[in-house]
Amino acid sequence: MSTPVRVRFAPSPTGPLHIGGLRTALYNYLFAKKHNGTFVLRIEDTDQTRFVEGAENYIREALDWCGISYDEGPGKNEKFGPYKQSERKSLYKQYADKLIAKGNAYYAFDTSDKLDSHRKDHEAKGKTFIYNWHNRLKLKNSLSLSAEETQAKIEAGDPYVIRFKTPEGKTLEMHDEIRGTITIDTNVLDDKVLFKSDGMPTYHLANIVDDHLMEITHVIRGEEWLPSMALHILLYKAFEWQAPKFAHLSLLLKPVGKGKLSKRDGDKLGFPVFPLNWTDPKTNEVSSGYREAGFYPETVVNFLALLGWNPGTEQEIFSLSELIEAFDLKRVNKSGAKFDPEKNKWFQQQYLQQQNDVDLAKAFESILTNKGITTSLPLEKIVSMLKERAIFPADLYDLGKFFFEAPTTYDPKAAKKTWKEGTAELMQELVEKIKTITDFSAANATTEIKAWITSKEIGFGKVMMPLRLALVGSLMGPDVYEIAAMLGQNETINRLENAIKNL
Repeated sequence: MSTPVRVRFAPSPTGPLHIGGLRTALYNYLFAKKHNGTFVLRIEDTDQTRFVEGAENYIREALDWCGISYDEGPGKNEKFGPYKQSERKSLYKQYADKLIAKGNAYYAFDTSDKLDSHRKDHEAKGKTFIYNWHNRLKLKNSLSLSAEETQAKIEAGDPYVIRFKTPEGKTLEMHDEIRGTITIDTNVLDDKVLFKSDGMPTYHLANIVDDHLMEITHVIRGEEWLPSMALHILLYKAFEWQAPKFAHLSLLLKPVGKGKLSKRDGDKLGFPVFPLNWTDPKTNEVSSGYREAGFYPETVVNFLALLGWNPGTEQEIFSLSELIEAFDLKRVNKSGAKFDPEKNKWFQQQYLQQQNDVDLAKAFESILTNKGITTSLPLEKIVSMLKERAIFPADLYDLGKFFFEAPTTYDPKAAKKTWKEGTAELMQELVEKIKTITDFSAANATTEIKAWITSKEIGFGKVMMPLRLALVGSLMGPDVYEIAAMLGQNETINRLENAIKNL
């Protein structure tokens, strides 16, 4: 691309960053990096009534945690700053005034009560009230009033908004990078408010002005903004500016496949819908995040990238650099992507398997410390034995707590299956055999115990299953000889004798 690519992620600080918003940020980031471009963060806080304390910092922290930090934005490379719309509000009025001067916008003095009355009147007649070409001259605005009346109202301090004058009787042809050509009749569009009576711009005006001044080349955003695309393109035409290319991403759907994924879905089904934990400053209600749930950031980035984008191959595990290389807007799906919490766990498991044992052992040691457990056992070897069945680092304790705590109870189904008549006597013989083994390494214990079983001409299951039950408390776990060697000869004998006594 000849023009340097510049994309922006422009969230509103009205609460925690939803996982769908994070995916939008990720796609912007991938597109920018694919084309050696710039990823801009802009905080769209024009609606001060919905501002939530801490939300902006949360957004930045979430992006940093995922490894998709912005190149330019608040506090970083402020080439086109400031990057908070509340700090740019002095800019927007002049652009609203330019539209009025060009005949593309007008002052509207209609009160909220009057507009509500019109809406109710239309509803009573089975119609929908739309403020546009068909009634604008019947309403109280600078199109229906004389220039003198309009000026008098402004000087008198009468409240007003500035509305866009939508062209009448035009067919607007637009192109979306994901959805292709979209055609719309401008007669069905309303004259949107661009500037509010409180002196603040609406999203529509601020968004267009900022994208132009920040030289944004591609607007990649959620499909909830698709209905606004016509207005935005008409605004670019009215200003006589080059419009960026637009791409509208499909929704993330509930696990059942219908409806937009919401916080309530996560609460109900027990999975996070936010990247990080969030504490509501008003209610102190805590919403769970992927970081605190034990997911790796690489996991989150990988599964999010594939929610709505198809690489065109069978590959599922991608590093961030591989995602950048493969990403293409043309392969982003038009239809919504069903959110699958179980698939997320599968991705997490794949990434846990890739962790080196040294790092996993450190994480495991921290978990043990928090539980008040100290050990001299080789944790690196233990995690290498356990991690195949783990999804999260926290699972390592549940899978391997028998290394640190002798079982006090035994799985009833396993006991019924393995502890038969004569088993106690056989296990007592095994105790005596183990006492004779001088080298209690896993390899040597395997050789000696297998030879002993063979000499008795009994099935291996009659010995190995009760032995596992005695050591672990269930029939789960890695190689039983490795467990015994790790526990040591004395502890293995103690656990066998305890099982004989209790079973």
